Amino acid sequence: MLHQTTILALLALMVNGYKIPDEHSINYRPIIGVIAQESDSNLKQYGDTYIPAAYFQYIEMGGARGVPILVQKDAEYYDKMFDSLNGILFPGGGVSLLISGYAKAAKIFFDKAVKAYDSDGDYFPIWGTCMGFQILTAMTTGKDLLTYFDAEDIALPLKFSSDFEKSHLFKDLPEDVYQYLSKRNVTENFHHYGLEPSMFDATPDLNKFYRVLSTNEDRSGKEFISTMEAIKYPIYGTQWHPEKPNFQWNTHYHINHGPDAIRVAQYFASFLVDEARKSNHRFSTEEEEIDSLIQNYQPVYFHDQTFESMYFFNYTTNPRVNLN
Repeated sequence: MLHQTTILALLALMVNGYKIPDEHSINYRPIIGVIAQESDSNLKQYGDTYIPAAYFQYIEMGGARGVPILVQKDAEYYDKMFDSLNGILFPGGGVSLLISGYAKAAKIFFDKAVKAYDSDGDYFPIWGTCMGFQILTAMTTGKDLLTYFDAEDIALPLKFSSDFEKSHLFKDLPEDVYQYLSKRNVTENFHHYGLEPSMFDATPDLNKFYRVLSTNEDRSGKEFISTMEAIKYPIYGTQWHPEKPNFQWNTHYHINHGPDAIRVAQYFASFLVDEARKSNHRFSTEEEEIDSLIQNYQPVYFHDQTFESMYFFNYTTNPRVNLN
């Protein structure tokens, strides 16, 4: 028998128009895609495209599995991936926000996610980190609106917007994570470009679609938007890197590996995976699912790169790990 308090709580949810979660509708086996990007001249010898391994580790830390999303594929491939995955992550890197294979693949998923949500409430979360954050702004406007910032290898506390607690991303923020985010250097920034608040305010395509949740200043005192989310859709972006404290150990950089930064990273990984659990997309067969996972590929380790471990892919062939 339900406790009276529980019954009242359920009635309150009904009255306010919220759908009461059905335990059986929650996806406890979420799979999230990560988009590949074109290799630069230094990495081309390893493969045409790559994905930093830290993004897959980050997804796994939250309780999901990861699938690489390749570029320059046909429409059937992207249709299949969208129908099979429970969300997608746009990673950091350094390619064109408008004409790269990464940007074109990201736009396909962005458009599909928005259309699916508008059509029947189909939930497909999107997360953009660093360049992925920037890609979100370019996809929404069709323009590159970024300006230069001196924010490479600098950890900062967030400067929260006045109404950040009303956001989906931060409304359930635990007190300890809030204290770490607002007072300690736990958000790792590795970017030379960013979005100014004045540009956001002057661009209706942006300010009607997203809400700003936090800002920061670079070494010169110039302000950039550091966290945002879509007003209507499960789309989130951080100019900073929540995955780096846990998985990037290059001593050339000043990454905070303290328990406060680790706790923050774990919160955001768990948030993303919790969002993915709301999606009931599925692969057609278990064999197809297993065949798509990142575990089928072998990473390459670089001790002196910004991304220490990377998976590489070729446009024509994609050699797999020999699991026998």
